Amino acid sequence: MNDFKKSFFEFIEASKTAYHTVKEISERLEANGYTRLYESEMWNLTLGGKYYVVRNGSSLIAFVNNGGSFMIAASHSDSPAFRVKGDSAMGAYVKLDTEKYGGLINYTWLDRPLTVAGRVTVKADGGLETRLADIGGKTLVIPSLAIHMNRNVNESCKLNPAKELLPLASLSGKGGELFELVASSASVKRKDIVSHELFLVSNEAPVSFGMNNEMVLAPRLDDLGCVYASLSGFLSAEKSESTPVLAVFDNEEVGSETKQGAASTFLGDTLRRIAGETSEYLTRIASSFMISADNAHALHPNYPEMADKNNAPLLAGGIVIKYNANQRYATDAVSEALFREICGKANVKVQTYYNRADLPGGSTLGSISDTKVSVPTVDIGIPQLAMHSVNECAALCDVCDMEKVMTEFFSKSLTVTGEKILIK
Repeated sequence: MNDFKKSFFEFIEASKTAYHTVKEISERLEANGYTRLYESEMWNLTLGGKYYVVRNGSSLIAFVNNGGSFMIAASHSDSPAFRVKGDSAMGAYVKLDTEKYGGLINYTWLDRPLTVAGRVTVKADGGLETRLADIGGKTLVIPSLAIHMNRNVNESCKLNPAKELLPLASLSGKGGELFELVASSASVKRKDIVSHELFLVSNEAPVSFGMNNEMVLAPRLDDLGCVYASLSGFLSAEKSESTPVLAVFDNEEVGSETKQGAASTFLGDTLRRIAGETSEYLTRIASSFMISADNAHALHPNYPEMADKNNAPLLAGGIVIKYNANQRYATDAVSEALFREICGKANVKVQTYYNRADLPGGSTLGSISDTKVSVPTVDIGIPQLAMHSVNECAALCDVCDMEKVMTEFFSKSLTVTGEKILIK
């Protein structure tokens, strides 16, 4: 557990933005013998070859070219944060101008250590290239208003993101310092930065907590918990007769409808290039399976009434299978049964999640991706608390269980003969 926790925590700390997540995954893949492919080039794939491809710096697909059906696990690289527009000076204060990305719990971002990370496009060698930036050595804060000036703060806390959620960056009285730091972290000169995609993110390290240190408190657990477990299972899996596919998509938190999101052509384009001829692709897709891995709401100890009383997962209770009658989740009777078979082989506990019938829940990338690449899909996740807070909670054993399930999944193959499905 200690080695697992160390590796997991290091992954979270390195993955401040979707761009950094893809960089960290890429480095771990290359350390395990994977070769990068580029969509702008022809692919010359060898049987048994290990490859990965990146789209727009923030989405990634890796695979082992074994032939046969595709065993796909998909998760997402992005988390709610603040997109940085720029900075502005007001007297002695310099603030960052930001806008919300995704469904934040606003008040959790107050009085926390934050930093800026992302990517910049720069002039280099007569052309343009992108570079990662991370000013993690510098901390920014969104200061709350003192209770003496807001006596009702404990009764309600509605915050205007254009006014009350702007971080304090400096007391220099002048702007421009942020981009000097960004340029330095990207190893370029300020004048060479053409454009940027920067985010205000948590600068806190993950910690274990609880009387037995059995839980984790960390930023971006949704969905880095599933990303990490999927990657670890992918790299640990035994060779199978199917082609294992690790997919990590950006922009799930804002609907996935981008050129690199789950609603894009990225997965379909990649699988077609692997399979080659159209009928071969269609035949292989017809006997493929996908796990959509995105965290699930656990029963809250202080708000048990907010959960469906018969389908409320617990921390440390095992992997969650998610259901929704209106297809916000892709799970159906076939995909559930297949996944339960895999969990049984991995000796991992399974829980179920439905929204309380009078409370609409969220959605994830499973049903969205299925409209582009139609395969049996199950929506699952690690149970967690405080979803979309700046820091989120989960049980470490559930992350371990997810890794076990993914290792088992990527080691399996699927055969479809008429109406019969065999997983082996």
